[in-house]
Amino acid sequence: MAAVLPTKGNLMAAKRSRALAATGYELMDRKRNILIRELMGLMDTAKQLQGQIDTVFTQAYESLQTANIHLGICDRIAEAVEVDDSLDIRYRSVMGVELPRIPGQSPPPRPEYGFVRTSSALDDCYLKFYRVKELTRRLAEVETSIYRLAQAIKKTQKRANALQNIVIPGFDETIRFITDALEEKEREEFVRLKVIKRASTKR
Repeated sequence: MAAVLPTKGNLMAAKRSRALAATGYELMDRKRNILIRELMGLMDTAKQLQGQIDTVFTQAYESLQTANIHLGICDRIAEAVEVDDSLDIRYRSVMGVELPRIPGQSPPPRPEYGFVRTSSALDDCYLKFYRVKELTRRLAEVETSIYRLAQAIKKTQKRANALQNIVIPGFDETIRFITDALEEKEREEFVRLKVIKRASTKR
């Protein structure tokens, strides 16, 4: 602040900068609120998905045990199932934060093993693990979005705090300093003019 000359030009510049900083803070605050709303919605979704996955995983492993009992260990049969590499990740932007989006679903379940030496227990197991895979895809999308939003909220909060607690008060102090200095200068000028006027009247 000591380096700022108390001139009207500097006062106007400080007021403009202060107004910009205030606008920046409002925008950061709004961004933070929108990101928090989005985060809260995703956290509810993640909780529901986690509950569903826990249930379906339990059912899928029970179904696998049943299939193993009926058919013996099913690992050789499982090798016939092709690897699903159909995952397509896109992104959507929320206030400049890129969130992953996995559109659509995996290809529909289509058992690729023969039916001669298998049973309906294996089919049931296959369908349940397909459901697990779909829920896992969705949960991965949601949890990654939650992580990215949390990071963005942290950054936005930091910037908003810096504007509110450091930048804006700094401009306020500068404006006050320049205003006080200009007022003091005006008073001195007024007194000087009065003295000159009194001296010229005496003459």
